[in-house]
Parts: sequence; structure tokens; C-alpha cells
Amino acid sequence: MKTIFLSSALVLGLTGCVTQPVVQKSSLEIQAIQAKSFEADKPTTFRSVLSVLQDLGYVVNSASLETGFISAESPIRQDRSGAAAFAAIMGGVRTEGKTAVTASVEEFNKSTRVRLNFVDKKMRSGSYGQRAADENPVEDPKIYENAFEKIGEAIFIRLGQK
Repeated sequence: MKTIFLSSALVLGLTGCVTQPVVQKSSLEIQAIQAKSFEADKPTTFRSVLSVLQDLGYVVNSASLETGFISAESPIRQDRSGAAAFAAIMGGVRTEGKTAVTASVEEFNKSTRVRLNFVDKKMRSGSYGQRAADENPVEDPKIYENAFEKIGEAIFIRLGQK
């Protein structure tokens, strides 16, 4: 009887630990989320992407119309919760985060293709000099849809001013 109980407990305990497998998106699925074409020339599209990133609060690290590449980061966000402040005082871990974004703007025939790539970065540091960082690609389609909608609006305004 004791063996049956232990076996049942072991089986129940192990089934509680089963995790769902992480489904990896294919490169085509990722591109479908991260890229969009606009009916505008490259300079207009490039300037619109640059303007939108700045409007969203990103600090531009580099931008080149020639290559069509833009690199930007959000300001650092610190965990200012009460628990984080208490942990910092007691010699715990301090957590900071920011989001990096790269944009690639390429001209194809009469349209321009924009590909965005957002990455969330979280940095942790301890009171004894330890440091660790996690970087995770942002795969939420709504984030990209929102950015592309704003880029489309900026292009529309710029084309209307010509």
C-alpha cells in the first residue's frame, strides 16, 4: 500500500512539472511581423521611421540614409517598486531595463520596405559587483503594428507636404 501511495505521489508530482514546449517561429513568420512595405521613396520613409522612433521616446544611436540602417534605444527604466528599493538597501539585486530597436529601410521598385526589430534588455547588478543581462526579442505583433501605423501616418503627412 505504501508503495502504491509513493508511486502515485511521484506520478502526480512529475505531471505537475510538465511544461509546454516553446514554439519557435520560422524566419518567414518573424519577417511577416517585423516588415512592411510603403508606397513612398526611401528618403521619405527613412525620415518618417526616424521621426516616429524619436516620437516614441527612443534615443537614436546611429542612422544612415545611404545604408538605410537606424539603431536606437529607449531610456533605461529602473525597477522602483518598494521590494526593489528594500532589496537594494539590504544588499540585493538592482534591476534595470530598456528596449533596443533597429530599422532597415530598403527601396524596391516604387515602394520601400521597412523591417523593425525590437529587443527587450534587462540588466541586474548586485551589491558585490555581479552583473547579468537578458535580451529577448519582442515578438508581439501589436507592437510592430502600432509602430508601422505611426510610420504610415508620418509618411502620409510628409508626402502631403511635397
